[in-house]
Formats: sequence, C-alpha cells, structure tokens
Amino acid sequence: MNSLLLLVLISICWADHHSDNYTVDHDRVIHIQAENGPRLLVEAEQAKVFSHRGGNITLPCKFYRDPTALGSGTHKIRIKWTKLTSDYLKEVDVFVSMGYHKKTYGGYQGRVFLKGGSDNDASLVITDLTLEDYGRYKCEVIEGLEDDTAVVALDLQGVVFPYFPRLGRYNLNFHEAQQACLDQDAVIASFDQLYDAWRGGLDWCNAGWLSDGSVQYPITKPREPCGGQNTVPGVRNYGFWDKDKSRYDVFCFTSNFNGRFYYLIHPTKLTYDEAVQACLNDGAQIAKVGHIFAAWKLLGYDRCDAGWMADGSVRYPISRPRRRCSPIEAAVRFVGFPDKKHKLYGVYCFRAYN
Repeated sequence: MNSLLLLVLISICWADHHSDNYTVDHDRVIHIQAENGPRLLVEAEQAKVFSHRGGNITLPCKFYRDPTALGSGTHKIRIKWTKLTSDYLKEVDVFVSMGYHKKTYGGYQGRVFLKGGSDNDASLVITDLTLEDYGRYKCEVIEGLEDDTAVVALDLQGVVFPYFPRLGRYNLNFHEAQQACLDQDAVIASFDQLYDAWRGGLDWCNAGWLSDGSVQYPITKPREPCGGQNTVPGVRNYGFWDKDKSRYDVFCFTSNFNGRFYYLIHPTKLTYDEAVQACLNDGAQIAKVGHIFAAWKLLGYDRCDAGWMADGSVRYPISRPRRRCSPIEAAVRFVGFPDKKHKLYGVYCFRAYN
C-alpha cells in the first residue's frame, strides 16, 4: 500500500514538473518568434500607376524599420529597383542606391532617380517615359540581413492595333513581329494590353504574337470563322509557338507622340514615292501606322481621305462614323497595300517636335 502511494505521488510530481516545463517552453517559442519577426517592411501605396509616353511618373515605395530591433540603424540601406519580365524568371536592373553611391542601368540612364521625399522613401521617378517602360517593377530594400520587396505596375495610356506587312497575313515570326511594331512607332503588345483593348471593343479574327511569345486574338462578336458562333466573347489563346519558325500577325501598342500628325493638302493625288517626298518638302516625314492609330484613338483625329503610310499601306481614320466613311463603327480603315508606282492617293505626314 505504501509503495502504491509513493508511486502515485511520484507520478503527480512528474506531471506537474513537465507541465511547468511545457508552459515555459511554449512561452519561449512565442518570444523567439517575436524576436525573429519582420524588422523591415516595404510597401507600395499604389499597386498600379498610369502615365503616357513622354510623361513622368513616380513608382511609390516606402520602407519601415523596427527601431527596437537589435542592430537597427547600424547598417547602410540599399535600395534596388528592377523590372520584371513577363515570365517573372528574369529581372532587368534599373537603379541601385546605397548611401552616396548610385547606379543606373541601360536605357534608364539619365531618366531615373529616387524621389527622396523622406528618410524612408524609396520611390523611383522615371522621366520621359518610353513605350518599353511599360511593365512591373520591383522595389527591394536591404538593411544588413533584412530585406523586403514590393511590386508596382506601370501602365501607359495608348492603343493596341493589329498589324501585318505587305507580304500578307501570317507572315511574321516572333522576332520579325517585334521589329514590325518598332518600324511603326510601336512595341509588341502585352497580354494585359490586348485584354484591355478587347474590353474596350477590339474585335480581330486573325491571331497575332504578343510580347510573352503567345499567339492570341480578341473576339467581341463570336462567329463561325472566329472560333465558332456559339462560343463566348473573349481573348482566344493559341498558346506558345516556335518563335523562329511559326508565323502569325502581331498586335502592336503605341502611346502619345510628341509631334503633329496631319493629312497633307496637295493639289494632286500621289504615288508612294511622290507622297514621301511631299512630306519631306513640308518639313515632315511620311507617317507610320502607329501615328495614325494614336491620333485616331487618343486625339480623336477624323479624316475621310485615304492616304499613304510609311509601310506602303493606305489608310484613313474615322472617329465619327458616317455614310461613306465607315458608317458602322469608329475605326482606322484599311484600304490595302496598293501598287506604289501606279496607284494615286493622298498622304498622311508626321512632324516631330524637338
């Protein structure tokens, strides 16, 4: 009996002792988690900012440090801005700052600097925005072993337009598609830009390259030749194709331009070569396809006269639909790629501002 009582007392003491230990260990774990919590926090006040080509923009980013953390304030703050690629697997360096040392990369040289509105302000100012500046940017702040990041999207006001060359539809591989857009004062469009254009009413039944290497096309009015009459509206996705061998059209994106787009008043209609020279004689150059789309979409330019463009196509912009001038919809009407030597048309010119 005494032996049994002794065993019970030992069991109770063992349980109490380990119960106390468990409580101490549990409290200690919570304490350690608090010590190892985030001592540096990076935030972007806006997830997306908007501007246009030629404008200036601030990508917002601020960081906050725990002043009670051990070692806080003893390390130099390093601020790094990078641009994310469409697949997020690669980053393009934009700007790095650490104390008095600053470095700018690539095409951003001379156009970016830290706003410096306060001691914890890591916001980046980009001036004279280009079409290529569109995309997502990552703000990374590093202090000793602590670091944190925030992502800001830069969106540009502009217009997406489908494009194919004189050779005809489905004649561009991915690299040729990129160059075709550049030749027309544009860049190859992203999926987000095409999606926004589709939401704005863009309907085009020919598949085109996008900047991520996919091939897609926007349909607002389903019909048999364009994915089927009984399908829902949307952006049709062909998937990813061989960038060297596969051939499609392309969707280009352009934005505001710094210049004047206009139809040249001339006493006679012109061949292509005469049109090029007429613009030169007027102190301008023959306009590109990107110019006519930007003028139509962003400036409301309207002219019911077909005119030569730099790529040898003939087009005219209608922002106010009317009889004999695109009676159904506002659009840049496409006449075709006429014979340059024998067909006569007017011409659209572009004069850049210095």
